[in-house]
Amino acid sequence: METPRPLDLEDATLELIRRASTILPSDVTAALRTAQTREIQGSAAEQALASILQNVSMATDDSTPVCQDTGTLIFHIYYPFGYSTRTIIEQIKRATIRATESAYLRPNAVDSLSGKNSGNNLGAGSPQFHFHEWDKESILVKLLLKGGGSENVCAQYKLPDSRLKAGRNLDGVRKAVIDAVFAAQGKGCSPGIIGVCIGGDRGSGYMAAKEQLFRQMDDTNPDPELASLETRIYDEINELGIGPMGFGGKTTVIGVKITALHRLPASFFVSVAYLCWAGRRASMTISDGEVTYHA
Repeated sequence: METPRPLDLEDATLELIRRASTILPSDVTAALRTAQTREIQGSAAEQALASILQNVSMATDDSTPVCQDTGTLIFHIYYPFGYSTRTIIEQIKRATIRATESAYLRPNAVDSLSGKNSGNNLGAGSPQFHFHEWDKESILVKLLLKGGGSENVCAQYKLPDSRLKAGRNLDGVRKAVIDAVFAAQGKGCSPGIIGVCIGGDRGSGYMAAKEQLFRQMDDTNPDPELASLETRIYDEINELGIGPMGFGGKTTVIGVKITALHRLPASFFVSVAYLCWAGRRASMTISDGEVTYHA
């Protein structure tokens, strides 16, 4: 067995958590600013977005959480052969404890049986770790902070759906995604960012939908068919009139990101991962001992 190469991610991960919690990515901030310009000046929608942007600025300046609910920590780690995943988990857990002590994270891990909060964001399934071995020599750690309010309005559909008159096709997918956002109204802290997975099983579909939330707001789906569907759903959702925080307006979502997985013949799931306007993601690359942070 090859001896794992020495690696210490603890300090770097602490900084990664701080950045994810306190600094909204520039592309998300830009999307919110653009949304503000679309709303009628002085309207409830425009004022809600102004308050959001002011909060974002203050959080960055003061290095305090963008939102009081610092959410579930979802880590995706890409690593070359030879590293110990157990060691990486231990180091990230230590960083998580320190981040909680520094108030970059709110204690959010609650035992589902006893109702007791662990106080340090550690517990069964907390944080979440997803490992991907790759051919590069560098290590990439991606972090998403997924708030509870937006998690509550995630949804999964099984097509065909007679209620929506949605068949097993992209038009049926469109109807399901729009229905999910309409049902959420402002409860998911809109304007939201919507990750969608077509296919897979119930578990893999939700996981892939959440992975879409790592994408940049201004990127283009490499699949032309999905790129067109993203644009159409984005436009149609923003015609619903739900608006920021449900106050009405032209901006109900600031992004729609879609992927697809193979599925069983018997199943056709559409998984919708709703993320609030606080699209808190950050990543870091470790190469030759040097750490580079990204949004």
